[in-house]
Amino acid sequence: MDIVTQGLLGGTLALSVAKKSESRHAVAVGCVAALLADVDVLISSPGDTLVNLEFHRHFTHSLVFIPLGALIAALLLWPLLRRRLEFRRLYLYALLGYATSGLLDACTSYGTHLLWPFSDVRIAWSIIAIIDPLFTLILLVAVLWGMKNYRPRPARIGLGLAGVYLLFGAWQHHNALQVATQLAQQRGHSAERLIVKPTMANLLLWRSIYEADGVFYVDAVRLGQLVPDRVYPGRSARRFEVARDRSDIPPNTVLARDIDRFSRLSNGFVIDDPARDNVLIDIRYSMLPTSLKPLWGIDLNVATPAEHPRFTIYRDRPANLRQTFLAMLLGRDLPASP
Repeated sequence: MDIVTQGLLGGTLALSVAKKSESRHAVAVGCVAALLADVDVLISSPGDTLVNLEFHRHFTHSLVFIPLGALIAALLLWPLLRRRLEFRRLYLYALLGYATSGLLDACTSYGTHLLWPFSDVRIAWSIIAIIDPLFTLILLVAVLWGMKNYRPRPARIGLGLAGVYLLFGAWQHHNALQVATQLAQQRGHSAERLIVKPTMANLLLWRSIYEADGVFYVDAVRLGQLVPDRVYPGRSARRFEVARDRSDIPPNTVLARDIDRFSRLSNGFVIDDPARDNVLIDIRYSMLPTSLKPLWGIDLNVATPAEHPRFTIYRDRPANLRQTFLAMLLGRDLPASP
């Protein structure tokens, strides 16, 4: 989740149990502790750009790390707050704030190592977008209301509403899965894998990706509340297989191992970039739910197989991005291509 929402959720949970005299300090401690888990973004290697991708949402977000992460946050804040909070109260607020980080990130679609070190499975419930203004607004109002009145009740109400919103996201995820499954069946496909994820800032428009006979099919599903469900057919692409598609890459080289790493980090949803040569992309993410234009990928340099490939984030925007996305979000016909 974005850092603003992460901090607000940690602050809201800390405020919900705070004493009246400690309410504002509780919010600050909970907010800082919730953000501390994201220190893993600093883990990187100049020569291996996949290291940062591997350790994002890793051990600092696991359930077993929560007590230690909270202790680190409390020790960092103790010199500033030792005259205002007892250490046990400071640690309590830090514990509550830190506990929210991994769980909230697991609600998004990227994947979080909640069960590390017992499992390397990246948990992704995909019930809320990484940025969701309505969810953030609920928490913001709750925190401001509670801090103004020095009371935990507004925070508790806000947490309740936030929980209801996440339950609605889980219900929408279920509905999107049903629509996507029916779509595959209508096409005569047996979906071997199928994922759905909410698009940016809403729970109405979802990106659907399923695999059938080694081909990925990407579509947009607009879930109806006051209007019928609508499917916007997207693109398809063959799943990348290094032995078949890139026999020119020597096995047991740095490049070959990094292709395997990237595939694991992308949960196997990897294809050749249709618009760029020698680029592998994660098909799960794009700015439009029907598009194959990637958000990131790795560059394959066969001439230097002993070197790590470069991980690249792409900023190119599809034509009519805003108009097309808005039309899908509202369940309307798509604008004509330029």
